[in-house]
Amino acid sequence: MEEKPRMERIKWVDTASEPLEGHRAQRRVSPLKDFLAGGFGGTCLVVVGHPLDTVKVRLQTMPKVAPGSVPLYTGTLDCFQKTIKQEGFRGLYKGMGAPLAGVAPIFAVSFFGFGLGKKLLQKHPDEKLTALQLFQAGCLAGVFTTAIMAPGERIKSLLQVQHGQTQPKYSGPLDVVKKLYAEGGLKSVFRGTGATLLRDVPASGVYFMSYEWLKKAVTPPGEDPSKINPLRSILAGGTAGILNWIVALPPDVLKSRLQTAAEGTYPNGMRDVFRELMREEGPRGLFKGITPVMLRAFPSNAACFLGYEVAMKFLNNAAPNL
Repeated sequence: MEEKPRMERIKWVDTASEPLEGHRAQRRVSPLKDFLAGGFGGTCLVVVGHPLDTVKVRLQTMPKVAPGSVPLYTGTLDCFQKTIKQEGFRGLYKGMGAPLAGVAPIFAVSFFGFGLGKKLLQKHPDEKLTALQLFQAGCLAGVFTTAIMAPGERIKSLLQVQHGQTQPKYSGPLDVVKKLYAEGGLKSVFRGTGATLLRDVPASGVYFMSYEWLKKAVTPPGEDPSKINPLRSILAGGTAGILNWIVALPPDVLKSRLQTAAEGTYPNGMRDVFRELMREEGPRGLFKGITPVMLRAFPSNAACFLGYEVAMKFLNNAAPNL
């Protein structure tokens, strides 16, 4: 007797992964779905991770310690405690308006850019890409997002470093843009674009490559990774976030200092920031804020990829032909 073909029920549809050998291609690439699902995933990332991002920026940009004086913050926990004591819990969410408003297009474009990169590298729709090819596609995603990310990060960082002043310089994101433009035009608003590229291009490559690899690695033999369950998505997404920040942190420190410095402080841009940091703090200065970064990386990126998977599942059920 002939063996009846086995019918498989698709539980998780992942447009960001290639068909595995031995599995039929049961999905089609939909840029609109990638855009929408990526935006929702990015929103989840910001809501979960912003408090630790505020701590990271404050540790990276706190004033230099004079001989014999005490630093503004002695570490991550001290920064948390002082922020909450002086500004309340809402102080940890300072500057969230800018990334929250921009995160949907940023992550939408990022996931779209990754999908486009894979499509450009594939010779045929069912071709499995190598780790290097996935890295290259992820790098393209980093290029795509820089134009949105750079000004958004500048606005966010300037709001985050306002340490509970009674009369802060900036009242909100729009006020930051208005004052930056008055001080230095669009060039001032987009300060740190080069540093953002240096951070996001290789980090995005590692981010997407590691997620694709990890979600396949944690899938039991014989199962399709496109059916990945929430726990596996959390594990793969959170780990990908940690690997992303191992690559991204040194240029992120330089970017934060450049974007929060007063006009004219670093006439040669990131090169001046790097020279000053090496002279005063040495290589360890490039890893300032590593504790809050790593504490934030797993839960926020797990939330991002889980949000993406949930949104993609909903979109595929609600509009299968979209």
